[in-house]
Amino acid sequence: MSRARNRIPRLLLHNAVPPGTSALSSFYREEFIKHHKCLQAQREYYSDQAINSAETALLKIISEMDRLSETANADQLVARLLREFDIVTGLSGWSEPEQVH
Repeated sequence: MSRARNRIPRLLLHNAVPPGTSALSSFYREEFIKHHKCLQAQREYYSDQAINSAETALLKIISEMDRLSETANADQLVARLLREFDIVTGLSGWSEPEQVH
């Protein structure tokens, strides 16, 4: 299997929120970044093609988040996208080890 790599640019993953970014856009971006991290943790269970397709979609969504969050139906659109990624990543079923009691 190929070596794991992170295709989403660090600029989008690790930098502070760009100037002029709304709080809503920032929140949504963080949710998609969580899905990316979850996908990376499951890399060994998916084909390279599946990982590449999901990462390409995530990168596009993250890079377009400011525009998407300004649309009239942003809540419904982003919620639908997050549900679709949750089907793949199962993020809603994961828990952070440090948050488990």
